[in-house]
Amino acid sequence: MPINDLVAGQNTVGAPLVRTEPIQERSAARIDALLDAAAEVVDEIGFDRLTTAMVAERAGASIGTVYRYFPDRIVLLQALRDRALLRYRRSVVEAIDAQSPEHWWNAVECAIDAFVDMFRTESGFRIIRFSGAERAGAGEEDLAQDTGFAHQFAQILADEYGLPAGEDLAFRLQVVVEIMDSLITRAFVEDPNGDERYIAEARTVAREYLERRFGPES
Repeated sequence: MPINDLVAGQNTVGAPLVRTEPIQERSAARIDALLDAAAEVVDEIGFDRLTTAMVAERAGASIGTVYRYFPDRIVLLQALRDRALLRYRRSVVEAIDAQSPEHWWNAVECAIDAFVDMFRTESGFRIIRFSGAERAGAGEEDLAQDTGFAHQFAQILADEYGLPAGEDLAFRLQVVVEIMDSLITRAFVEDPNGDERYIAEARTVAREYLERRFGPES
């Protein structure tokens, strides 16, 4: 199914970023443990103050172990962000597979619901945001990854629901990504479960914006 393209070829633990390759099962588990520790620290103090020494201490590992996989804190943060984005993509795929939405908007809702759930369940996700690649020290390649989600999801909506394929649809979905990122991030500033007023408004704004361009019955 085209929806599986959202995760096809994606890296599980930031493999291109780490020093040791290939990543064996034991190494992958160790990397996950380091990233879990980094996510906890990021949630507590933000990414600006994160150090590799903090991650090593939280994970109960040596600083040499951290450097074996992550040469510096920027690479560590990029890997943390990559893992979160992959988990988000997987949750979108799982939701659409489970719900089999009949209308394109319901498919978009699956993506929005998964995004909200990431804020509630994925450590570090509130800080290392979906669209804020530069905040985690990422560059143009990482920004392209965000845009790539909109392009891939646009193709899914075109293939499965008959929306007009092309750059316009991808651009409109990228606008929705930016709206979701801003409003849903705001929803979690003071409420760990998310202020439902902002979440509801985010859905309304996204739906009205898309329906004005593609129609409620497309």
